[in-house]
Amino acid sequence: MQLYCSKQHTNNGSNRFCTHCGEPLPLAVGQVVDNRYQIIRQLGQGGFGRTYLAEDRKKSHQTCVLKEFAPQVQEHQDLQKAKELFEREANVLKKLQHPQIPRFHASLQVQIGAKDFFFLVQDYVDGDNYYQLLEQRESQGKTFSEAEVITLLQQILPVLSYIHSQDVVHRDISPDNLICRRSDNLPVLIDFGGVKQLPASQGFWRTKLVGNNTLLGKKGYAPEEQLRQGQAFFSSDLYSLAVTALVLFTGKEPQKLYDSYQGIWRWGKEIQVSSHLEAVLKKMLAYKPSDRYQRAEQILKDLPSSTATKSSGNYITSKIKTMVVAPGRQRASAIVSRFQSKTQAIAKPMSWPVWIRPFAISLGGTALVGLTLAAGNAAIRAVTSITIPSISLPSLPQIPQFPSSKPVSDKGKNSNLQEIISRRQQLEIPEGFFIRFVDDLFYTKKPELKGRSLTSKPEDAGLRDEWSGVADDLLNKIEQADISTASRRKLGKYTAQDYETWRRQARSGQFGNYTIDQLTKDTNEKFDRLFPGQQRGKLNQQTFGQIWYAIAADRVSKVQSGK
Repeated sequence: MQLYCSKQHTNNGSNRFCTHCGEPLPLAVGQVVDNRYQIIRQLGQGGFGRTYLAEDRKKSHQTCVLKEFAPQVQEHQDLQKAKELFEREANVLKKLQHPQIPRFHASLQVQIGAKDFFFLVQDYVDGDNYYQLLEQRESQGKTFSEAEVITLLQQILPVLSYIHSQDVVHRDISPDNLICRRSDNLPVLIDFGGVKQLPASQGFWRTKLVGNNTLLGKKGYAPEEQLRQGQAFFSSDLYSLAVTALVLFTGKEPQKLYDSYQGIWRWGKEIQVSSHLEAVLKKMLAYKPSDRYQRAEQILKDLPSSTATKSSGNYITSKIKTMVVAPGRQRASAIVSRFQSKTQAIAKPMSWPVWIRPFAISLGGTALVGLTLAAGNAAIRAVTSITIPSISLPSLPQIPQFPSSKPVSDKGKNSNLQEIISRRQQLEIPEGFFIRFVDDLFYTKKPELKGRSLTSKPEDAGLRDEWSGVADDLLNKIEQADISTASRRKLGKYTAQDYETWRRQARSGQFGNYTIDQLTKDTNEKFDRLFPGQQRGKLNQQTFGQIWYAIAADRVSKVQSGK
């Protein structure tokens, strides 16, 4: 088994630290921490470490989340500040008791190898975050409706009211820190790594880090006083929540919704909502903290009714419930199978192939009953090959011939699937784009199977292995491309309009002496190294063309930044 550090260096699965850069590597599946918590899979990764789904072997094999503290800093004072943030999170979580905040279990200091590691143990929240839900919507040409966003505000504002009553400011509210809990569809506020305990005498929190203020929060979501001055008010959280609402409405990142030159939000252009809700959001987004709502309860009183603006075009999750069962006697693994019991979950849009879904969801403790989606999958695969105007691009590469499937244990198969799911999540590649690309490669290789979806039946075992092999190879190629996170997130959304924008920018001198022809040449050279020996011609706009665009987008960013 191979492990990857955050820089995507390849390491042997037995290593604890990257042999290339020394970064701590992810904990291995099955590893036991503190003689108690057995790792099931990695959930995510951030600047201070990783989070894992684990089994508490002393609590009837209950699932929980281990949040690892492993900051990538070298200076002693930086490490001390990072440790201070970790300890603050633990102390604050201990006192927060709310049904929409993950319950705190313990904080641990564990020696692994020659280094000390710190972990927080919390409840596991089964569900998708709102950034993932937005991605799912966008794959269907939708975003969140006004009624849905109002409902979200009505459900999450009481949570903010509670934490603010405890003199706590979250400081990192965004779509990926809100999880729609699958059991009841309520939003759950997670990731309190940036929480601040407000001194009663000051009304705001500020700290020092190597002579500078510690600045926490996501650019675009955090207000100016937080990003520039390190100040945090209750209204700072309300500002971030309003930005989150705008992103869910529009499907666009904050930078596309805010005119930084004029210092105004693009109301009526990019942002179109009812006048009542617009007035509420404008007050939440006021530049000066004193001009905003000061308390969450004030917003709740001013919000319009969600029923008055309800739209039938969008939905958060279907109200139709379906019985969720374990994959049955073919268990995913000895660890995961303990959590497979009959339960209820809300059906929601998913992109993973039917045969893989039971395994993907069982990692969180449940598995959906397989559905027949042959027609849907066929529609997804029916993508068009488009020639990008005025660019000579490589043609669709020949699909490599994978070796015939060999019998392997169920555990081995599931480990491979788990790695694919985890790597796709870590790379932040949009799920819809990834599945469409793998399907296109697989069915190009197996044209006789077009129109037929794979099943979980034994006779399709070899084909499922080949599909997984194609997925693994594609992830390898994307990693080799060394595409930035921002460009990976946009995969599936690039169009010929992006190239026309770059052409106009080059003509207007925004790239200096760098020309559009040079951009094309540089992009082609890198693309050819990934997919060598291909004749120039048509690229599938929905698959390989997206990789080409992402490489070009990174090149444009470097030119614009002067690197």
